[in-house]
Amino acid sequence: MLQDLETFSVQDVSAAPISKSEMASIYHEKAHILQKLTHRHYPKEFSELIYAGVGMICEYTFLKRNLDRIIDVDVLVDVAYRLRLISTKGGEGGDEVDDGGDDDDDNNNLLNDNSEFLHLRTEKKREYVTEVLLYHHTLRPTEEQTLSQLPLYPDEKLLWNPHLVPPGHSFYFKGSGGGGGGDGNATSSTTLALPKMNTQFLTFGDYLLRSFKLLRLESAYEIRSDLVDAIKRMRPVPRHSYDDRDDGIDDGNDDDTWNRKRAKTEFHGWSRMGLELTDNITCPVKILKVAPPKLGESIPSQVLAEITIDLKRCGESIRKEWDEIGEFDNLFLVGVDATKMDGGPAPSIDSDCGNDDRRIPDEEDVTFPQRFGIVAVRGCMVLEVRDSEGNVLSDPSQKFQKLESEKSEKEVSKKPKNFKRFLTVTLDPAQYAADATGVGSSLGTKVYQILNVIVRRKGKENNFKAVLDTVRGLMQGSASINKSIPSWLQPVFLGYGDPSSASFSSKSMRSFAMNTTGVTPPDAALDYGDTFLDEKHLQESFPSAKITVDGLEDGTNEKRCKYQIKMTGSSSEDSSEATVSAVSYPFPPGVNGNPVRFTPVQVKAIRSGLSPGLTLIVGPPGTGKTDVAVQIIANLYHSFPTQRTVLVTHSNAALNDLFSKVMARGDIDERYMLRLGSGENDLQTDSDFDFTKLGRVNHILSRRAKLLEQVQLISESLGISGAAERGPDGSPSYTCETAEYFYLHHVQKRIQIFKSNVKDDKDEATVSEIFPFKKYFGLGDESLSISEATKKFDVIGEYFTELAEYRPLELLRSQRQRTDYLLTKQARIVAMTCTHAAIARSHLVDLGFQYDNIVMEEAGQMLDIETFVPLLLQRSESAESRLKRISLIGDHHQLPPVVKNISFSKYSNLDQSLFTRLIRLGVPSIDLNKQGRARSEIAKLYSWRYKDLGNLDHVRTLTDFSKANPGFLHTHQIINVEDYEGRGESTPTAYFYQNVGEAEYAVALFQYMVLIGYPPEKISILTTYNGQKELLNDIISQRCGEDTPLGGVRPGSVSTVDHYQGQQNDFIILSLVRTKSVGHLRDIRRLIVAVSRARLGLYVFCRQNLFSGCHELHQVMDQFATRSNKLELVTSEQYPSERKLESDVPKENKYVVNSVSDLGGIVHAMQQQMS
Repeated sequence: MLQDLETFSVQDVSAAPISKSEMASIYHEKAHILQKLTHRHYPKEFSELIYAGVGMICEYTFLKRNLDRIIDVDVLVDVAYRLRLISTKGGEGGDEVDDGGDDDDDNNNLLNDNSEFLHLRTEKKREYVTEVLLYHHTLRPTEEQTLSQLPLYPDEKLLWNPHLVPPGHSFYFKGSGGGGGGDGNATSSTTLALPKMNTQFLTFGDYLLRSFKLLRLESAYEIRSDLVDAIKRMRPVPRHSYDDRDDGIDDGNDDDTWNRKRAKTEFHGWSRMGLELTDNITCPVKILKVAPPKLGESIPSQVLAEITIDLKRCGESIRKEWDEIGEFDNLFLVGVDATKMDGGPAPSIDSDCGNDDRRIPDEEDVTFPQRFGIVAVRGCMVLEVRDSEGNVLSDPSQKFQKLESEKSEKEVSKKPKNFKRFLTVTLDPAQYAADATGVGSSLGTKVYQILNVIVRRKGKENNFKAVLDTVRGLMQGSASINKSIPSWLQPVFLGYGDPSSASFSSKSMRSFAMNTTGVTPPDAALDYGDTFLDEKHLQESFPSAKITVDGLEDGTNEKRCKYQIKMTGSSSEDSSEATVSAVSYPFPPGVNGNPVRFTPVQVKAIRSGLSPGLTLIVGPPGTGKTDVAVQIIANLYHSFPTQRTVLVTHSNAALNDLFSKVMARGDIDERYMLRLGSGENDLQTDSDFDFTKLGRVNHILSRRAKLLEQVQLISESLGISGAAERGPDGSPSYTCETAEYFYLHHVQKRIQIFKSNVKDDKDEATVSEIFPFKKYFGLGDESLSISEATKKFDVIGEYFTELAEYRPLELLRSQRQRTDYLLTKQARIVAMTCTHAAIARSHLVDLGFQYDNIVMEEAGQMLDIETFVPLLLQRSESAESRLKRISLIGDHHQLPPVVKNISFSKYSNLDQSLFTRLIRLGVPSIDLNKQGRARSEIAKLYSWRYKDLGNLDHVRTLTDFSKANPGFLHTHQIINVEDYEGRGESTPTAYFYQNVGEAEYAVALFQYMVLIGYPPEKISILTTYNGQKELLNDIISQRCGEDTPLGGVRPGSVSTVDHYQGQQNDFIILSLVRTKSVGHLRDIRRLIVAVSRARLGLYVFCRQNLFSGCHELHQVMDQFATRSNKLELVTSEQYPSERKLESDVPKENKYVVNSVSDLGGIVHAMQQQMS
């Protein structure tokens, strides 16, 4: 790492990146100096080097060969000395350097040795000087070149390398010195050869390089866990009947010999995610093709292989899962040799403390390959899946799983035949090249013949290769990033310059707005659309400014309008010098529009999102982040009809929520909206077609058919065509092209004649008489005004305007062409997750996808690189990027991006989002300051964490917030839980924390709430650990099983706090689990998420003295401490209740629950009454 940093391609003074050609020129100049020097002083000794090309001299092999030829070591020493690389005149301190020669060569003085150099032995001296000369003159491969030859799939060497893929927990770092444990213990190490994600970066190449390395290692850590789980479940054991004569690796090279070697292992268990490759006749992994390298590369361009798997032993459900493997899915091939298993247990964690029972989890154990006989791991990507009859199963158009009632004979014939599947896969070319040269494996390419297990992973976790490929591709074309990223964002992104320079109110952005097409000038009016519900709302949104509406200062118009607003005098809405000039225009009928009464700060955020530049919106829980995002999107859509906006979120659930709210407005035509990615299946809308590319094409074709039918009816009403011109099935005779001609020659002609004959003084009877489309509209003898006639002309004109947009689809015949056209030309709002953006980037760039604005929600939960890639989904056609507006919406006070390995998150800062990094750099942000989710007393638990966070008015006025929680004395409370049956927290397996007492208490409280009338879907049970979540589910299944009074009743959700971020419910029951140490709740961001999920009631079960003693949590715990730590109920009360919060409860109606058994007795008695 030190050498990489020292030779990083960046100028020392200006920090400007050095291109590949510039770096080569620097080393060629050094080689030229070496040639001139050796020609002057040692022409005979260096004759070959003197007349060689400078490119050859910069090659390590050529230069080392010429240096090794020099017999006299003093010649090498003299050359190095004359080049100012060493000093043989160094004093005791080693700082004295001969002043002879040019001062400009001081930069070449790499090493100043001391006087001991003179006494080195000849061999050591030669080795030292040769290394100095090689280091100074050898042109090393760039990081891009090195990474291009790096395998994207991890192998067994990387997966279990504790220095590159360190353990995910802290047991490797025991003691202050981090020294190694004793025999059988985990090897401790504090030396991590890992890059860090800082707040500043030298260049985009530096940023991408660090991101790539950490992403690759983090994916390797996750893959290791999945492989360990599958192999452990399969339970490999030696086969007792194998031939001992096959023990030697070099006994033979024929396939049969290698098959016998693979047959030495059998598996006595099974795994849902893993299968044994059991085809013993031929090798189950066959290399089909090794394509030659591309020009300028040294690794094969493609390595194709075929894998045979047998699903005969799988159950129906597991077989279906394996048959769902499709194109571009990633699989892993593992070679397991049970004869090499040492059979020992995992190393212990604390044997030096006398506790040998705690052992390192298998997924963290670097000795796992030795314990389970893993000799090789190779990754591959599926290209095609076939059954035994050659039918392609991976074709997305083939649907095998049909309901029995829907199966026809033709469909049944498509069902996979037999149980064997043949997978055509592409292996990692870089890994194959390394194996072929013996670097990757000592077995060479024979390593692929000993692979006997295939492992698949869950789809959501298996996109790592596409993401890594995208990042690597960006590195190889890092020069083009300067064109794709706006110039005003580049210094801010890298962490240099003025942090506020990208803000919409900065001088640089105002200059950018003045000189950029498609951007509203800073002094022009912005179209706020329906942001304001009425004129009073507009005036409330600019409290300190002087406001005029349609030229009037004291307007009282209560009718809803849309507004264009121009601000003068000051760029700040809060300034008394600001003047707001608003112009209203009609609000369209039949449209829902914006239902939210935005606060002044939210209006400021919307203004910033409409303006060019970078917008950071910090949204505490319940402050309407999504509503602000929806309004920004809608205003951009209406204000800039020629621009495209991209929506990006971290999760599919958040994206669907955002997309649904945009749809619910009703003022954005659905033909302009597109949802990319697999999560669209969960999107709930009223549209007849889904919002995938294929669904949108079908919607357009359906819409086209309806519009052409109207054209046909207009034509028939005018007597231009009749029923005879229709198709055999009654379809219209027009196409989009002929409809355009019809509009020009017949419709417009009649409209023009009508307008020339109609004057303002014509009465309605005359207008109706000469109206050309009476028959089409079925008007008869009804009177018609000129304004009504104009509206009907507009309706007809909209038909033909929309059909003109659909005309290209008549020319494009294939579905792929149509979907690509829809994506690049038709859609104006395109939504995707950050993961899909990374996967699809290369395809989008190749298509010529262009966009002007990007809105990212959940920006605080995205990795830095996951936020960066969506900014690069287009190729700039000019020197300046087309991207004009970037809005990042998130909350850095809640949980950061998920990074499973603690070393990568804590040491390397991989869990630092770009949103958080920009906040730390001082980039101006807009902090939303009014929450409307929770009761004010619940909001106080987390409002201290935010700047001036208050409550919306409805928190005081709505009845839900003013009423008490039925059956409870308090709206929120901590319930202290002591040991239950002598036990507190427990760990059935390492780091799988459970607390039976808290789980029983939480479920009993849920039962109590349901029994007094609470809707179960309004109650969520949260916990801080997965182990507790599983325990809660088990207890709920028992207490609310089919044979119980509450049979089938389930909470709205049982989840971990981490997974519940971004969601909410009326009532939250929270279990904190730990009783010995605080654990990862010490991260205050996790506690903020936990206490901010509830709207009306929050009940926390924990060991109170443990968490109250934690300094990081005292702001929250001190507020809980003001109330009793025993659950206090109100008896004889049912949901819903009319009791007010401030109402006194009679003493006889209060009941204090002393323990979980006490509450369990109450629940049992209530269930008995039900029966």
